[in-house]
Amino acid sequence: MQKIWIIVLTAILLFQINACEENYIPDDNGGSGTGSLILDGINEDADDYDIDSTKLVHIQLNDDEISIDSAATATIDGSTITLISARTYVISGNLADGQLIVNTDDEEDVKIILNGVNITSSYSSALFIEDASKVIIYLAENSNNYLTDGATYKDQTDGEPNAALFSKADLSIYGTGSLKVTGNYADGISGKDGLIIQEATITIDAEDDGIRGKDYLYFYSGNFTINAGGDGLKSDNALSADIGYITIESGEFTVVSKGDALSAYSQVEILDGSLDLTAGGGSSSYSNGSAKGIKADTKVILRGGECTINSADDALHSNQDVVVEKASVEISSGDDGVHADASLTLTDCEIIINQSYEGIESKQITVNQSTVKIISSDDGFNATAGAGTESNDGSSLTINSGYICVNASGGDALDANGSIYINGGTVLAHGPSSNPEVGLDYNGICKVTGGVLLVSGTNSNMAQAPGTTSTQYSVLVRFSSTQSANTLVHLEDEDGNMIFSYAPVRQFGALAFSCPELAKGDTYAIYLGGTCSGTATDGYYVDGTCSGSELYDDFTISGMVTTLGSASGGGGGPGGFPGGF
Repeated sequence: MQKIWIIVLTAILLFQINACEENYIPDDNGGSGTGSLILDGINEDADDYDIDSTKLVHIQLNDDEISIDSAATATIDGSTITLISARTYVISGNLADGQLIVNTDDEEDVKIILNGVNITSSYSSALFIEDASKVIIYLAENSNNYLTDGATYKDQTDGEPNAALFSKADLSIYGTGSLKVTGNYADGISGKDGLIIQEATITIDAEDDGIRGKDYLYFYSGNFTINAGGDGLKSDNALSADIGYITIESGEFTVVSKGDALSAYSQVEILDGSLDLTAGGGSSSYSNGSAKGIKADTKVILRGGECTINSADDALHSNQDVVVEKASVEISSGDDGVHADASLTLTDCEIIINQSYEGIESKQITVNQSTVKIISSDDGFNATAGAGTESNDGSSLTINSGYICVNASGGDALDANGSIYINGGTVLAHGPSSNPEVGLDYNGICKVTGGVLLVSGTNSNMAQAPGTTSTQYSVLVRFSSTQSANTLVHLEDEDGNMIFSYAPVRQFGALAFSCPELAKGDTYAIYLGGTCSGTATDGYYVDGTCSGSELYDDFTISGMVTTLGSASGGGGGPGGFPGGF
């Protein structure tokens, strides 16, 4: 009887499908498959995306009935269909409570075209790839597809399957159609090997992880909306440093996760695209687990694109290195904005940290031609080897060029347990208003060879200026009384030319500054108060004229570091006295 049913339906199906075949059959090489593969070991070939439209197997899902035009390629058991041959399948229709299984030991790829599919399973994965060399899923143009699993599974081996779409083989998903995945049991999409996605529009609601590729998770392009009770995007194979990675070449990503938004065992690399990430409820929330924006054990690399992160934990985090170049990142974090245990390098990028505990922290921090703005409740920049010592631990903060503004309300604005090197750029540091924290703090040396440095903070024994190893002159002004927030400090040369005007955002008792205009033997005047007609950037004026200010003091540069006034007390201890005096 089943054979008769198949024969009758075949003619109907072939007529319906062939009549509009061009609507869902991709051209040869329909997926790009040609991205610049950064890491070795990815299972990707150009012919993975070739579709021979003359050799298709058509399957129609009709709630509790399934019809197929080539019975030898699949088995049907009630509302469960198992694909047993490496062919190209065109699937349409609905299964109210059923399952699509792929189980073949053929060496060729299994290719599946989803053309308006809605599969719900109350007892397991909606689509379970149990065995195959590789599976390619094409989302037909203009098609909407849905996969939903049950809240409980009846048959599992070692906890598998555990996702609405679960694959034990390498899996690629592409096409301009859409796929909505609801993971009621655990993950939305989970692959035990590699997972590649491009072009597709994918929406996921998952009890646990949104999309998981154990060996790797590679995105060429696409549009992704993910709501996950665990991690948003995840790759966690820890067997080798060559696997367990996430790479994003491009795409639009909106991820809301209770755990990490992106998490990889080895590295996360983003080449381009737009990412909007919310982890752990955001920066105003508390999470008792890891709730980072982007996390990797080895490296986090952002080489382009735009990223907005709102995380309860660190926004960018690596147990080793972080590299950001030619990317734009906006951050609100309940902990560190950017954290790397070993090294952190920013090059030709923009980092805006609107909220953080510590802004940027690593053993070695380097800034090249970047715009960096930090708001922190503790340290703004913190160069540390992690031991929390008051002796030189070999860490360093190096600023070569760019524009940097730090607003640290409760910690040191520029802090290094080791040394600080400023070779160029503009560095504005609005330090704290109460002891023992200061605007500038280091245990090694602070060497300034170029650029503009302005640091406000408390006038305690801990307040420091750059050291005498510098090649550009510096001044530390210890005011006789605490100045109110936004009080203008105005510096003129002996001819009355304005060098700078600066208005710290909170009350301050000391100001350290260094700039190329300072010269040995020249005399300068410091004025307080009044207004400036110029345009302020983060309280810093380089143009305009000042009026209403009063002369505070004048001085002559006699050495590499010039100090005016004395400390008002507080602080002290090892490393707490100004370097170079």
